Parts: sequence; C-alpha cells; structure tokens
Amino acid sequence: MPMIDTSTNDKSRDAEVRVSKQIKDSCLRLLMRREHSQKELLTKLVAKGFNKNDILPVIEELANQGWQSDTRYAESYTRHRIQKGYGSLAISYELKQNGVNAVNLDNIMLAFADSWLELLEQVYHKKYDHNTRLSRSEWAKRCRFLMQRGFPSTLITALCQHLNIQFS
Repeated sequence: MPMIDTSTNDKSRDAEVRVSKQIKDSCLRLLMRREHSQKELLTKLVAKGFNKNDILPVIEELANQGWQSDTRYAESYTRHRIQKGYGSLAISYELKQNGVNAVNLDNIMLAFADSWLELLEQVYHKKYDHNTRLSRSEWAKRCRFLMQRGFPSTLITALCQHLNIQFS
C-alpha cells in the first residue's frame, strides 16, 4: 500500500487559510473606513495582488455576516452625493458603475429632502441668482449645468415653471 504525503496537502491548506485571512483582514480594514460595494472591494483587492477566485468567497462570507452590504453602501453613497447636490440620474449611474443596481433612490431621498425638485431648487439657487427674466441662451447654459449634475430634463422644466422664469 503506497504512502500518501499528507504534509503537502496540509501545507497547501495552511497557505489557503493564510491567504483567506489576509484577504479578510484587508476587507475589514477597508470597511472600517467606509462602506464599500462588493465590486469595489474586489477591484481593490485584485489591485493588491490577490487572486479573484480567492477573494469572492471571502466577500460573500462578509456579506452573509453583515460586515459588507451593498444596500448600506448605496444608502451612504446616495446620501453623500445628494448632499453634494447631484441628481438621481448621476447617482444611479455612479452606483451602477460601482456594481450596485437595485436601489430605490426616492426612498433614500425622502430622508434628506422633501423631493428632488426641492434639491434641484437648492442647487440652482446656490449657483445662480433668483432672476425671473432670462435670455434663452442663459437658461440653456443653466439647464446644461443642472443636467451635468444628473437632474432629468423634465425636472428642470418643472423648476422653470416653479420659479416662474420668463424668457426675454
């Protein structure tokens, strides 16, 4: 009966456990600073030189244990971007870029302002004087700014009506 070298198996198992612990430690260090999406964690750990196949189970374990949550990340990120004056289109695009797809931005928004229109009005008044007589070119310039901030054109049109802006 041939002898099986179990020391090789034990060494490789120990190496796997060690790598897994290093990945988990790195993840926890990142998560202690701020919330991260699973995609962000994966990207950062691959950049540190870890193997993607070793990282995925660790991230999944952390998510199951509640250390990592894409929902918490989305809420935190959305709150931060709303405070910076960004609209729903920009925020949802950025969340998708970070690997988070299913988020109800309106529910998160209600915790910080009454509506997207209220936020849009705050952003508008922070940048521009309240002038109700504007040239069409000036209004177009202001609309472009608001669209670049991620506000939909229908909301910008509603703002124009809400502020009673007239064109000269």
